[in-house]
Amino acid sequence: MSEPHSPSPQLFFETINAFHRTAALKAAIDLGVFTAIGAAPATAAEIAARCQSPERGIRILSDNLAILGFLTKTGSHYALTPSSAVFLDAKSPAYFGDAVKFLLAPGLTEAFADLASTIRLGRIHTSEHGTTAPDHPAWVEFARAMGPLMTLAAQGAAELTRLDPCRDTRVLDISASHGAYGIAFAKWNPRAHLVALDWEAVLAVTEANAAAAGLAGRFSKIVGNAFTVDLGSDYDAVLVPNFLHHFNIADCTRFLRRVHAALRPGGRVVIIEFVPNEDRITPPSSASFSLVMLGTTPEGDAYTFSEYEKMLTEAGFRNAQLHSLPPTAESAVIAVA
Repeated sequence: MSEPHSPSPQLFFETINAFHRTAALKAAIDLGVFTAIGAAPATAAEIAARCQSPERGIRILSDNLAILGFLTKTGSHYALTPSSAVFLDAKSPAYFGDAVKFLLAPGLTEAFADLASTIRLGRIHTSEHGTTAPDHPAWVEFARAMGPLMTLAAQGAAELTRLDPCRDTRVLDISASHGAYGIAFAKWNPRAHLVALDWEAVLAVTEANAAAAGLAGRFSKIVGNAFTVDLGSDYDAVLVPNFLHHFNIADCTRFLRRVHAALRPGGRVVIIEFVPNEDRITPPSSASFSLVMLGTTPEGDAYTFSEYEKMLTEAGFRNAQLHSLPPTAESAVIAVA
């Protein structure tokens, strides 16, 4: 938001009260407001009846959702915007609502309760490792809830990295979680065998999702710490989605050397990340992710492409390229072994 020509407290109040927006959206998801409206515009009384709630609260909530841009209002009728219809109606196959279970989990929100102390200390203080702790239970919830949010980026990355259709190929999905990235690659490449690496409890979710996608016969798994477990070898592609931002540059480079050793000559590493521009403040959706890492990891960050390029070069890769993955805020950094 640009600074107005004359001093104004508007940005202060909008920011300090931003938790009201979060609360309104979470309430609407919890109550099923978007699903109650569905394809046909509805009045507050109709929505209230479907949500089994008093009309006053539903009216005030719906008005605020219209102010925020999640609903439209014509006369006394509320309707879904195109984005709300796709992502917030529970009847939609692209429903995002379950993601709030992870995104608003106490372990994450509480990490920002005293951000000043984290900055003074130079690291998180709520636990030794934050979300990078071995076998952290948050990642099971992440795997269960976040898959739909990753589908578009996963499909975009798979389209950018076609494998040889004339032979059997191997794909390793690091920190596989929900499996959306590996599953997308396996669907685009019908002769690819998918190997998923994660903690054992998380891999139960990955395996179930792979089976549901019809990939049970082309799926195997590796349980353990991606920095120490045997990764195997002769992979045509190694996927590293939303993983490196948890660690410092030295650890990322060390890890990428392990990835390089696991790839066949000419194989590719596919890194999916929020990649800010070199100014580190644009685009806002990617650049602001560094604050998430400040609050939840000991040394994580949102790295620029030049930083990824340097890490990859030092790890033995060549020809690193940056690709945006619209309409998401993420990008793919792809390099050749």
